[in-house]
Amino acid sequence: MKLSDIKEIKELLSTPKNIVIVPHRNPDGDAIGSSLAMYYYLKNKGHHATIVAPNDYPDFLKWLPGSKSTYKFDMQNRQSKVAIDEASIIFLLDFNALHRVGSDMQNTLEAFEGDFIMIDHHQQPDDIAKYLFSDTSICSTCQMVYHFLEKLDDVDAIDAAIATSLYTGIMTDTGSFRFPSTTSTTHRIIADLIDKGANNAKIHNNVYDTNSYGRLQLLGRSLSNMVVVEKLKTAYIYLSQQDLDEFNYVKGDTEGVVNYALSLEGVIFAAIFIEDVDQKIVKISFRSKGKFSVNKFARLHFDGGGHDNAAGGKSEISLDATVSKFLKILPTYKNELLHSYED
Repeated sequence: MKLSDIKEIKELLSTPKNIVIVPHRNPDGDAIGSSLAMYYYLKNKGHHATIVAPNDYPDFLKWLPGSKSTYKFDMQNRQSKVAIDEASIIFLLDFNALHRVGSDMQNTLEAFEGDFIMIDHHQQPDDIAKYLFSDTSICSTCQMVYHFLEKLDDVDAIDAAIATSLYTGIMTDTGSFRFPSTTSTTHRIIADLIDKGANNAKIHNNVYDTNSYGRLQLLGRSLSNMVVVEKLKTAYIYLSQQDLDEFNYVKGDTEGVVNYALSLEGVIFAAIFIEDVDQKIVKISFRSKGKFSVNKFARLHFDGGGHDNAAGGKSEISLDATVSKFLKILPTYKNELLHSYED
């Protein structure tokens, strides 16, 4: 982000304004954490801030401070559109293309006549924001929000609510600080957030240690449905709508399940395919190790994208047909899969 942009943003935020904060559809910990952190920062500065999420998010994130004040565009459509219409600035957090919010909300945002400020760490951002802070090397949008406040010379404005939100997003997007994108800078920021009031033990417990019985049973089914393609260093998991219904699935129950496939010795590419009858799609998550880019794979074959080692996609054909398509494509990447760790 250019110095001139920072100066203009400082000027924009120097007087109270109506501001909307938007995360991506099916928001995760980083999307909700960054949104709530920005919400409290702006609110504390005297702005009228509103979070408008495209849809609901997992229960294990609803303990976060301020989460109950969030509008869901699909359920509170009128209130959401009023907030957007009355805003002069909209922050787009943790996504880089308007289609990531769903078609109805996308149409509403495309008609917005104010200024977009985008803060995001995904690859290949669309040219939609007047002010863009994009860095694919940073582990999470929450860490980018911290750096954004640094650029505004306002890190001291971080209170316990902001620190808790940022810590949560960084923790979840780094797999509890174990992914390669976790740097020494990340750890220094985490230390500062703890000093500013983030209770690390409580946050970890609230996110990871509040499983329902059904969620653990669904995990068992997921592992039973795991298939290993040993010759291609790949493992995948599939879940039908019947599997989800059997164990009383709620949003968030499959969060992180794909990582179990990636944890297998010798596996460098993992996927999970989840049937969603209501949306008439198969939701897909990809993970990888080494140089194999699941971002490129998802963009090319499954209408998705993300990061080199973590990406998502979707399919509008049946679950069985989607898995068959995946298995047909897979051998064409044999050389890349077998040499992912080689220079």
